[in-house]
Amino acid sequence: MIYKQYGKTELNVSAVGFGGMRFDTARSQAENADLIHYAFDQGITWFDTAPGYCSDQSEDIFGRAIKKLAPRREDFFISTKAMPADFPTAVNTRAAVAKSLRRLQTDYIDFFYVWCIRSWPEYELAMKPGGMYEGLLQCREEGLIRHIAVSTHLRGERVEQLLSKNEFEGVLLGVNLLNFLYRWKGVEAAARMGLGVAAMNPLAGGIIPSHEKELAFLGTEGQTPTEAALRFCLSCPQITVTLNGFTTKDHIDTACRAADRAKPLTNEEITRIRSHVTEKMDRLCTGCQYCMDKCPRQIPIASFMQFYNNKILAGKSDQEMSKDLDFQKKWGFLVDRKAEAEDCIRCGRCEMACTQHLDIIHRLEEIADWERAVKESKPDPR
Repeated sequence: MIYKQYGKTELNVSAVGFGGMRFDTARSQAENADLIHYAFDQGITWFDTAPGYCSDQSEDIFGRAIKKLAPRREDFFISTKAMPADFPTAVNTRAAVAKSLRRLQTDYIDFFYVWCIRSWPEYELAMKPGGMYEGLLQCREEGLIRHIAVSTHLRGERVEQLLSKNEFEGVLLGVNLLNFLYRWKGVEAAARMGLGVAAMNPLAGGIIPSHEKELAFLGTEGQTPTEAALRFCLSCPQITVTLNGFTTKDHIDTACRAADRAKPLTNEEITRIRSHVTEKMDRLCTGCQYCMDKCPRQIPIASFMQFYNNKILAGKSDQEMSKDLDFQKKWGFLVDRKAEAEDCIRCGRCEMACTQHLDIIHRLEEIADWERAVKESKPDPR
């Protein structure tokens, strides 16, 4: 197992992190807790959870495991989270921390995240006087939490702006081999500022292992696309810990093998991978963002094209894409958009800028149809 220093702290954490969002809830909590024990025995020391994960069972499952591991509490790290919209005051933030402590059966939480910052107003809500951040500072003073970090789905440049205020010790970002061009500015900014960087969704939410045949070009040096994707995050010097959602011991073994084989990537190697992905992904948008700032209607072209990748990779139906679109607009990387796909005026500037010559206008028309389907499926509020 690789161990890395977390930002400016003196803590060395495992490069592989246990993401507590993929437990098989058909199993008992005791069985799932045993999976955590197994991961710890394999050298994994970072365990990430949150209220609501796995039908709100995840924190309780971790609590069972932590109780058994209590004699070695200083040898591993627990992170959990809370959303500013759910806990907008210092008082109820402290209550949220206290509840997580009870469920996790521990005296302190190593890393507590201001969770799921998707737009600038959400960040401002967390930071207002008497708000969440102030409550977390109080909890840190009391020893209930040890470090304050932030989880965000903002674009790379917006992540850099957020982190520049020097309020957090680490950041959690969605980064993987398919979307790293879209997120990389944020990763680089965090590393440059000396912050710990946790990568979530290293397998693109399951897209990579589910489509290994289509993504065979990602495999290198005899590795499967899944192993290559894990290696990408695990070996990047800028990324401290890579969160994996584990359901079985085999999943843990795969991630640990990838860590054992991972070699740090130089800037030159990252550049080579960037070119390789751009060259080989053909019909997939690589998130290069050359089209950004070209749209007179301020449509987030790159974000919509990244979303459209799911149709190409997964072969999803229009109904499935409509459902996914609704989710991304509420919770994913389309939250902070300034315009909709249907606002396209077919000027063609985005297609002229596209390095892959994608049929962007046609794709926006399809997405606009999915947008309309979402609206029509919702009940009339009158």
